Amino acid sequence: MLRLRDIERLARLGVIASMQPTHATSDMPWAQDRLGEARLAGAYAWRKVLAAGGRLALGSDFPVESADPRLGLYAAVTRQDLAGQPPGGWLPNERLSLADAIAAWTSGAAYAEHMEQRKGRLEVGMLADIAVLDRDLRTTPSSEIVSIKVEATAVGGRLVYEARE
Repeated sequence: MLRLRDIERLARLGVIASMQPTHATSDMPWAQDRLGEARLAGAYAWRKVLAAGGRLALGSDFPVESADPRLGLYAAVTRQDLAGQPPGGWLPNERLSLADAIAAWTSGAAYAEHMEQRKGRLEVGMLADIAVLDRDLRTTPSSEIVSIKVEATAVGGRLVYEARE
C-alpha cells in the first residue's frame, strides 16, 4: 500500500515496488473497510507505479499465498478471484496487461535481486528458468490463465519437471 504522493517519488528515487498480485484478490473482501477509501487509492497500485516510471517486481509471497505463478498472473491481469468476481475486476484501473505482468514477474524480479544481466529474459547466455505451457499464454483468454497446464519446467537450464500423460 502506497501513499499516492509517494508513487512518483518512488519512481524518481529508483525504489523497486515488490508486490504480490494475489494479495489484491485475497484482500479485496476486507481492504476498503480496513484501509478506507483514501488509502485504498494507493493500495495494490501496480498500474500507477508503472505509469510513474517506477520499477515493479512481482512475486507470490509464498507461503502466505500460493507459489503458482499462474495465479499471480491471473490476479495481475484480471484483479478477480478464481470465481471471476467482481465482474470487471477489483479496482480495475490497476490491472496490468499480460506483457507488463510477465515483465514484472521475470525481468522486474531479476532486476530487484541485481541479477538482470544473468536472468529474467529469454536470451542466449542467460540462465534458463522456464516453464513450457500447453498453450500460448499470449492468446489464451485471461479468464483461462489458471487452467493452463505446465508441460515442463527447467531451472538453470536443467529439466526439473515434466508432465506425465
